[in-house]
Amino acid sequence: MTLDMTPMKSALIAPVLVAHVLVALAISLAVAAPALAQNAIQIAKVQGGGSCPHCNLFQADFGNKVLRSRNMAGARLRQSDMSLSVLNHSDLSRTDLRDVNGYGALFSSVNFSGADMTNSTFVGAYLEGANFRGAKLGGANFSGAEMAKAVGLNQSQLNAACGDEKTTLPHGLHIPACK
Repeated sequence: MTLDMTPMKSALIAPVLVAHVLVALAISLAVAAPALAQNAIQIAKVQGGGSCPHCNLFQADFGNKVLRSRNMAGARLRQSDMSLSVLNHSDLSRTDLRDVNGYGALFSSVNFSGADMTNSTFVGAYLEGANFRGAKLGGANFSGAEMAKAVGLNQSQLNAACGDEKTTLPHGLHIPACK
């Protein structure tokens, strides 16, 4: 008389196999999920009038909003829309502003010192009195931007950016034409 162990083996193997599949699924979902997605609560705080230094404002829609005198120093604003907004006298120092759309926005006396503005668009933006000391401007488009009274700008920063004949700059500085 021989015993058939197949049903017992299957009963023991099935839970182990299911556990391995669940672990693999959990790992794949964790890897696929965005590591630093936007924080809706922090975005709402800024839109509601508050400051939010070091916040995660990734891809925030601040377009056509009045956000004067906000402190967003050190925040992550990458790929945010700031077009036609008013951010006068705000602190955006050491902020991640890569790929931001700042078309036609008012950035009067904004502190951009140490900010990463790589590949951002500031076409037609008003940047008078803005502080660019140590800001990274590689690939940024300042066509038509008013920057004649900006501070902290140097020629090497501007050489990495582009503009056009309507871009106004501090005396003695120039910007390459956008292609």
